[in-house]
Order: sequence, then structure tokens, then C-alpha cells
Amino acid sequence: MQKSFETIVIGLGAMGSAAIYQLAKRGNKVLGIDQYAPPHQFGSSGGETRVTRQAIGEGEEYVPLVLRSYEIWDEIEKATGTKLLTITGWLFLTSMEHSKYYGSSFFGQTVAVAEKYDIPHTLLDSKEISKRFPQFKLKGNEKGYFEPAGGYLKAELCIEAQLRLAKSHGAKFSFDEKVIGFHITTNNKVVVKTTRNECMAEKVIISSGPWLSALLDDKLARYFTVYRQVLFWFDIENSISEYETPNFPVWFWGVGMDEEDAMYGFPAIDGPYGGIKIASEEYIKPVNPDTVSRKVTRGEIENMYKSRIEPYFQGINKKCLKAISCLYTVSPDGKFVIDFHPDYPGVIIASPCSGHGFKHSPAIGEILTELVISGKSTLDIGKFRIRRFK
Repeated sequence: MQKSFETIVIGLGAMGSAAIYQLAKRGNKVLGIDQYAPPHQFGSSGGETRVTRQAIGEGEEYVPLVLRSYEIWDEIEKATGTKLLTITGWLFLTSMEHSKYYGSSFFGQTVAVAEKYDIPHTLLDSKEISKRFPQFKLKGNEKGYFEPAGGYLKAELCIEAQLRLAKSHGAKFSFDEKVIGFHITTNNKVVVKTTRNECMAEKVIISSGPWLSALLDDKLARYFTVYRQVLFWFDIENSISEYETPNFPVWFWGVGMDEEDAMYGFPAIDGPYGGIKIASEEYIKPVNPDTVSRKVTRGEIENMYKSRIEPYFQGINKKCLKAISCLYTVSPDGKFVIDFHPDYPGVIIASPCSGHGFKHSPAIGEILTELVISGKSTLDIGKFRIRRFK
């Protein structure tokens, strides 16, 4: 195999697949390495679908990324003939006026960002929500934000499509090969050592998700924590149509709006046998990506139904059709890290995404490409610099 490249991308999930596609499209001699064969279920992108929306309550710095990503998704769909993005509308429900999420008024910030960027949306009271979406069991004090441009992405198909395009532009790949470290040569090249090989490049992008910390020293690794998440698909009691688009959107319900109180889900997309996907987020116990249990227990399924499904939804029964786990890599403030390594200017860190990154990944791939080629990005990534933790 060729030993020298302009760029090496370590990890080919959401960010890595986007980066290698954008680099190859620009003629960069790039190698992508993944310890599995992407797309796969072991990182952060498994589970069929991911939410996308335009008014980003996590911070307005994300809005240019997601708007650009919508444009790139369209380009990829046209280039591959693959349907990746489905518009269903996005419904945000909350029961609290000043609910907190990632330390901010998440609902209020979502509305403010929508207004600032002229993102079409409608505000709903509980009566209007019940009329439009009777599937929810409301308490009567909810309010809602509905964004028509929201929807879902077919995550594995998105990764596969970008890898396919990257290959058509000349990118090289090495799958089932784990990176175990890197070092810098006297002439500032980066040597990447794997379980089978050594390769050299001018620049290296580390986009290895939950395995990022293993490639960093302790002073940086402490900023990245991995948590196990579980995704569930529950059966519908009656007609599946009430939970299909356009009758049911992609949604987020803050409930009490603590980070572990919120839940989200999707319309039914696979007919009567696919059920409806619903998940929450848990940030209690850090895990090791190499030793974490991938099995979803009967207790987890029963608890999900009793605590999240039965109290809040009409017409979903307790039969769980499928459940899988995935991994979130989370920074101390819940924001991204997109930056040059503070000690090695030839190394770029592109993680973590803290559970809300997939929708932004095409734009991040473009940003990473710009960092490789010119050292700076068109979109502002000032708030994603790693030095903010110091």
C-alpha cells in the first residue's frame, strides 16, 4: 500500500466520511483508516436515523454549519441518486418557560435563533399541539415550536454515500485496521502507526469519536468523556399511519429539561413492522468504548416503556421490536471541538460532537478540508477551539 499521503483521516463516521469526501473532491491525496468497516454500529452513527433542524438551541454558532449542511446533503443526493434527507417538520415541546439544557434556555434560544436567521417556524400552545399531534399525552401546560424544515437523515446511508464519492475521486481506504498512535518527524510530517502498518502525511485529522482519547495525552484526553446511549423501536397498537409522515414529525420533548430528562424520536419510517424510534440521553456513568456492554437489557426496555412511553404517548404498546446502543463523546460544555492540536500543528482534532453533531457533519467536513489546505475556515469556528477549556 502507498505509504505517503497529503492527508490521513482517522475514523470514518459522520465527520471522517464528510472530511475524506471533501478532501478527495478537491484532489487531495487522502487515506481514510477505520478499525471497522464503515458504516458500522460501534461508534456514534448507528441506529438508522439522526435528527436535523435549522434553529439550533445549543447556540447560534451552529446555524451557519447546519444551513450549509442542508446544501451539501442536496449535492450528495444528486451526485449519488440516494435519498438521504427526509423533511417531516421538527416539533420541540417543553413544559417550562425557562427550561435548562446545556446550561441555557434551550427553548428560548431556539426561538431567538429562528427569528434572527429568518427560519420559518410556528409557536403552538398545548391546545394547538393536541389538535395537530394527538399522539402525545400532554399535561396542558406545554408549549411548542414547530419548524417545517426539520427532518431526519439516514445516517448509515449518508456515511456510505460520502465514502463512495470519496473513492470515485481517488481516496484510498484501509478498513479493519486500528490506529494505535502517531508521532511527528523532524521535518514536521505526521507518521500514523496502526496494528498493521505505518503511513505518513502532511496533515492528519483525528475524527475517531469515542476512541479519540486513546490517541491523545492525558492533558487533552480529560476533556472527552464517552457515554453509552440506547435507542429503542416500539410497536404501534393500531394503524401505523398515525405515526407516519405527514401525520407525525421528528420531535424533541424536554419534559423537565434536565439533560437526562429529555427525549426525542422519529416518525415510523419502515411500515407496520418497523415500529417507532424513541430515545433519551444519559450522562451518568462514563464508559470505555472497547469494553462497554453493547447489549440492551430487558430491564432497560421495561424502564423506557414505563418512564417515557406509557406516560407520554397514545397508541404505542410495550413490545420493543429492536434496541441498540451507541456512544456519545461529550466535551465539558457540550460543544464541538474542531481545532489544530495545541502541540502538533499537523494534527487536527474533529470531535466530540456531544450527541448533536450528525446534522452538521457535511459542513464540518468542508471546514476540516479548508483547515488542511489553507489553515483557516470560511465559517467561524472560534467557539469550537480547544483552548477554551484552559
